[in-house]
Amino acid sequence: MSDDPPADRESPIGHPVIRGNPDLTGDRAPEAVQFDPSDPERLADAAKTVRAFSQNTAGAEDNIYMLRGAAACAALVRGEGSYKKAAERAGGETTISFIRKWARVHDLPRSVRKYVATGRIAPTAAKHIARVHGEARYQLAWAVLDHDLTVRQVRSIASDVNNGQSVERALKEQDIELGQITLTLPPETYLELRRTAALEGTDPQTVITNSLKQTFQE
Repeated sequence: MSDDPPADRESPIGHPVIRGNPDLTGDRAPEAVQFDPSDPERLADAAKTVRAFSQNTAGAEDNIYMLRGAAACAALVRGEGSYKKAAERAGGETTISFIRKWARVHDLPRSVRKYVATGRIAPTAAKHIARVHGEARYQLAWAVLDHDLTVRQVRSIASDVNNGQSVERALKEQDIELGQITLTLPPETYLELRRTAALEGTDPQTVITNSLKQTFQE
């Protein structure tokens, strides 16, 4: 069994794990709707939500609104059994492509969706992160956080990855180094880091890397 973190959603489809968390969404948490694909009434709510979501751009800057729409898309797909049937059930101008894109956002791992809810990752960028699979999702999401990637950059990188490039190579073409992060340490921690590196005849990066590896293995 792999010890790698899951790159897909683990909680039930339509369950407001992020939207219903007051630590992330504040006073809006009690408003979170659960779209249960096995409940006909909830599925009908999902269909109405998807239709409104596909036709309404007024909430385009509202991350929680977007996550709710994504949840409705995912639940509708699960309940209807296909993207085509889900689009037909939603009606209006809802397209298969629209539902597919947003259902994939709902399928992102919780650690990524948390940053979407708090605004650190734009929902429009999350759509492109969700286009890639496996570990690449994490790599691209963390690059967004560390390097303030634009939606256009994320879209380009996701396309390159889906065309066979590694995330590392695709990022380098944007002059971005995968794994590069800037840390600010308390003075006493910084002094101890430098002292340890000097005594071990190495550099601070190696000390930090070895320490983190040991921590994550425990």
